Amino acid sequence: MTRRTTIAIVLAVCAGMLLLVFLGIVVIVNPLSGIGPKVAVIEITGTITNSEPIIEQIHRYRDNPSVKSIVLRINSPGGAVVPTQEIYAELGKLKAKTGKKIVASMGNTAASGGYYIACAADEIFANPGTLTGSIGVIMQIITAEGLLKKVGVGSEIIKSGKFKDTGSPMRTMTDEERAILQETIDDVHTQFVDAVFESRQHKGLTRERIVDYADGRIFSGQQAFERNLVDELGDLQDAIKRAGELGGIKGEPRVIKHRRRKSLMEKILGVSVEGKVEELFDSRISLKYEIY
Repeated sequence: MTRRTTIAIVLAVCAGMLLLVFLGIVVIVNPLSGIGPKVAVIEITGTITNSEPIIEQIHRYRDNPSVKSIVLRINSPGGAVVPTQEIYAELGKLKAKTGKKIVASMGNTAASGGYYIACAADEIFANPGTLTGSIGVIMQIITAEGLLKKVGVGSEIIKSGKFKDTGSPMRTMTDEERAILQETIDDVHTQFVDAVFESRQHKGLTRERIVDYADGRIFSGQQAFERNLVDELGDLQDAIKRAGELGGIKGEPRVIKHRRRKSLMEKILGVSVEGKVEELFDSRISLKYEIY
């Protein structure tokens, strides 16, 4: 073997190794780069406080032509109203723009805001023991007036209008203030009922029947199925299989999902630090689609 041939072989091996490394990097950085039709799984877990991470995934899978359908894996008791509605709305836009089908798969809990988001799906799967329902809105206001009086603490409020400090923990709410907040609650509750009706009317559910169910009560997955609040009883794999069928995928579908790196604190505590911080600094009066 000549020196020139040896050098050529070494260079070819090095080039091959560099190519493999490059391909490995591409696979790590871009998990959607594989060939063939896919079902994407979006996980919605824990209290809903921020819509942005979920919406980023929705947009990523919306724009990827190899993703034929999406499974929403929901394990959430609900959360803040606006992030819930934003996720629901983006899912609706995805379906309208691309025609891609969405299947919701309920885990242990998919209640209140979790159920609201599931209503964006074309079909909803629940396990028999899933906790779901809890269709309603809640607002909690802590009043510390009695405690503060005991310790000799008071407050002076200067305001531009008589309702500006509605919900202040420094005093008891008036009947007029309570009526105003109840009116707001009722309006947001109606928005929830509208979403459920739009999702479930094809199953023969009337608006009146949905209103009957929308009193905050929870249902097991079995009970929800019997009331046509979900379409099928089944687990995540059943939902993935159905999503593949709706997406026109023959055989067992290839499944992809986003894997977010957890921070050290999340690994230690087992919860989303970002979410807890957002809850801590949440506004004094906030509306929630959340199981209580």
